[in-house]
Amino acid sequence: MVRVFGRIGLLSFGGPAAQIAVMHRELVEDRPWLSEPGFLRALSFCMLLPGPEAMQLATYAGWRLRGIPGGLLAGLLFVIPGALIISILVGFYAVYGELELVQAGFLGIKASVVIIVLLALRKLARKALHGISAWVLAGLGFVGLFALNLPFPLIVLGAGLYGLLRGGAGAEPEGTPKQLNVSFAGRQILTWGGLWMLPLIALSLSGATFLANIGWFFAKLAVVTFGGAYAVLAYMTQTVVENYHWISTEQMIDALGLAETTPGPLILVTQFVAMLAGLQAQGPALGLAAGLVALWATFMPCFLWIFLAAPYVEQISSHPRLGAALKAITASVVGVILNLSVWFAMHVLFTKVERVDHQLLSIAVPVRASLDPVALGLVCLAAVATQITRGSMMLTLFLMALAGIGTTLLPGVG
Repeated sequence: MVRVFGRIGLLSFGGPAAQIAVMHRELVEDRPWLSEPGFLRALSFCMLLPGPEAMQLATYAGWRLRGIPGGLLAGLLFVIPGALIISILVGFYAVYGELELVQAGFLGIKASVVIIVLLALRKLARKALHGISAWVLAGLGFVGLFALNLPFPLIVLGAGLYGLLRGGAGAEPEGTPKQLNVSFAGRQILTWGGLWMLPLIALSLSGATFLANIGWFFAKLAVVTFGGAYAVLAYMTQTVVENYHWISTEQMIDALGLAETTPGPLILVTQFVAMLAGLQAQGPALGLAAGLVALWATFMPCFLWIFLAAPYVEQISSHPRLGAALKAITASVVGVILNLSVWFAMHVLFTKVERVDHQLLSIAVPVRASLDPVALGLVCLAAVATQITRGSMMLTLFLMALAGIGTTLLPGVG
């Protein structure tokens, strides 16, 4: 298990689709650890949960093989390689991020991120937007964030409630319902919920305000992260940049670009943000502590969800109302990711973005005179590079970083 799940953790580049494909090859095709129907049921179950579905799928596979120790082993091996690489990248970014050549390379990476998010939006839209109600939910999700500045958790909860009440009406779950073991459920909640919450409570009581704020914010984020990391990035950026002032907008976009280059779930961007914020606030020691707190707050609830609900996977994954709630949330998340796409594009292409307020509306509008022609050219080049590399994210990011550095050789640039 260490060898197999360690390899999965090291090879899990390219987002959840690629990560799930790696797990399918390792656990279903190459060795008979999971059956095809069992793998698909587990995947459906993990998609119902908040948090990174690929990490939770690995945890569930480990649980099926060796119980809770196996689940812990598989889940940790999925996250640890990427977390170690993120730690190194934060140090590199803090030391060299202000150099002209490095900034030019990051401009190429930012241009790639605009295209990557647009591709993720297209892929999700094709899968999720079937029927008028799905399009309406997507539109409401976009307007709610872009124009009304509604809290992201409210949008997710509203969509989920709509799906729960309207979807699957009159349908019954497949198979014989499995009776809930109250004693078992209570033990799991106390154990894993306690492990998740007690350190955060201790930080609050000890007066470590910065670390406590990091922990509680990312714990809240972990509960509403439906639809992948892209869905919550705009909400996370608004909070860490505008509310807490931990990092700048440009640093947030850089963080996402670097997180795209590492194995493991993209939500590891939370570790990058926390470490960079701590390092800038007080130095390496606080940066390391903040990164560990963010990792704990983000990933510990994954073990709670899996170990609590794993015995009921077949029943949960086939429940019509839960499935309808997930579809409604996924549809609204399309609008949320559209908001993120617009937000990224504005901040990459324009050096100045202003907010226009009118009654209930509050809309971000770029200043047309601040358009950066170099950034525009790199975004267009990134779209071409994505086609040439056939969607290879790592190769695209590498080539675009080189292209960004190359712009410093152009007359009048740099």
